[in-house]
Amino acid sequence: MDFELSDEQRAFQHSAREFAAGEFAPHAARWDAEGIFPREVIAAAGQLGFCGLYADERYGGLGLPRLDATLVFEELAAACPSTTAYLSIHNMATWMVARWARPEVAAQWAPKLTSGERLASYCLTEPGAGSDAASLRTTASLDGDHYLLSGAKAFISGAGATDALVVMARTGGGGSAGISALLVPADSAGIAYGRKEEKMGWNSQPTRAITFDQVRVPASHLLGEEGQGFRIAMKGLDGGRINIATCSVGAAQGALDAARRYMHERSQFGAKLSAFQALQFKIADMATELVAARQMVRLAAAKLDAGSPQATVYCAMAKQLATDIGFRVCNEALQIHGGYGYTREYPLERYLRDARVHQILEGTNEIMRVIVARRMLETDTTEDIR
Repeated sequence: MDFELSDEQRAFQHSAREFAAGEFAPHAARWDAEGIFPREVIAAAGQLGFCGLYADERYGGLGLPRLDATLVFEELAAACPSTTAYLSIHNMATWMVARWARPEVAAQWAPKLTSGERLASYCLTEPGAGSDAASLRTTASLDGDHYLLSGAKAFISGAGATDALVVMARTGGGGSAGISALLVPADSAGIAYGRKEEKMGWNSQPTRAITFDQVRVPASHLLGEEGQGFRIAMKGLDGGRINIATCSVGAAQGALDAARRYMHERSQFGAKLSAFQALQFKIADMATELVAARQMVRLAAAKLDAGSPQATVYCAMAKQLATDIGFRVCNEALQIHGGYGYTREYPLERYLRDARVHQILEGTNEIMRVIVARRMLETDTTEDIR
């Protein structure tokens, strides 16, 4: 058991930190304030491999383990959690295409996705199917050599600004066994995008509803086989939960770093804030909780990389713990800044707004607790969580 990073891992970490400092940090506040989706910067990230971190190397991906990918996402999120969160979603969709698409379809789409030339959205959530994803109602019926796709999706990151949609739709009967995954060109006839949602955070990425009205999708664009969609979605969400947990760790690290700087700069009652024991204890608790969250995320990533049968539970634990701690650390950092933390002159309020949604998406933290509790209360298990 070695908690130290390898030289290669540190190189990826350093590369991401340098990119975040040069390309994300100077612009993140403006992207947030003006609702700018920075496609050119995301494409630049793609040139470093950040749009295909764990996608197959055959298609231009880096083929990294999930653990190594967390190092990149954390550094990027410390500068802009919103843009990094979209990048993590794009990575998940890209990985699905590279892994499950037919070879000719993967060859057409995956290299452009891993390079950042084209961007992807992941379409699972529906107006009536959030936590209960298996109840989705979007349908895809086979008509010759095409599927006819009809239905609606909600809260889709990047919708209206991306090029490819990975869509979960019902091709069979009820329940999870009737769900399949399709790769749908985002400009296909019959697709309509709703208004851009006005959100508390995540403003550097657009969020819209999507409706599909008899959209013709080539049957060759099926990912995997019919009926495998829900399994693909759940495999994607295990990694997605690690990714969003990592974005929370990164946001919290950015907030903690800002609080430390501020405590050395700000004086009250004739002394620097860093001299007050109450604030010393606060910063100590923030740092300790953040290290615990980071190690939980890396443990879950290692379990996923190793193919552990317990990986789903560890991913749920990591997502719940890291996003709760991440938000709390951002909130405490804002409190240390006092009234200044509430203004846009400092990044704290942006970190706080961006981190809040991490407790909701990729499965709410309540659902994460359901996953863990069910596993802990199984009576026929042969392996403990410990």
